[in-house]
Amino acid sequence: MTDLEIAVQDAAGVRIALEGGATRVELCAALRTGGLTPSMGAVQLAVEAAGGRAGFVHVLVRSRGGGYVYSYEDVRTMCADITSLAGTGVGGVVVGALTADGRIDLDVLARFTAAAGDLPVTFHRALDATADPLVELVRLAGSGVSRVLTSGAAVCSIEGLATLAAMVLLAPDGVQIMAGGGVRLEDIPALAAAGVAAVHLSARVVVLDRHPAGPGGGAQELDATDPVLVAGARAALSAGDCTATGSSDP
Repeated sequence: MTDLEIAVQDAAGVRIALEGGATRVELCAALRTGGLTPSMGAVQLAVEAAGGRAGFVHVLVRSRGGGYVYSYEDVRTMCADITSLAGTGVGGVVVGALTADGRIDLDVLARFTAAAGDLPVTFHRALDATADPLVELVRLAGSGVSRVLTSGAAVCSIEGLATLAAMVLLAPDGVQIMAGGGVRLEDIPALAAAGVAAVHLSARVVVLDRHPAGPGGGAQELDATDPVLVAGARAALSAGDCTATGSSDP
């Protein structure tokens, strides 16, 4: 069965994802910027919301927005964040780093995986910003990465479908391909049929904040996890899996 991962920003999102049949969540802050490292308070409440479900909460570690070429201080910050997650009950970390010439920074990645210890490591969509994602995917062999989140180097995953299918074939042993990036419910069956191990989406809905933000508070709206979208994604995956196996079971 194809896994379903939901990107969430809080404990409420964790509960919705769990109730909607998600396999796991990626917890982050500031989803509109592509996601940043969440606070330790958010991590603690997310793990509690998972209700003891082992491996359910994976945490994005990204110290700032922008590109993925990091300074010495950026790397130290993220290593410290990864280390602080040990023993919190999270199921894994999500990281990525590139060199200035558009390749995966294997040296920085080695520092991240060392800091993670026994926690599973996912390499995020920094892969889509590399000069040659297929070549760089192969370079992850032996890196300690167990999963890669990618759109197939396209703006939306459905547009990168052919590349995603190629990635499934080229992925090193022990590295799963997870499709993510602009995923719509109607895209999910085709993504699953490409052979990816998981599909990732935010299932976000924008809600109006009834309370004034003031002149320095930013937009008068909030992002929330939509239970209808989560349930729809799970249903789309289940239908696609049944079609792929020739099963007529609901």
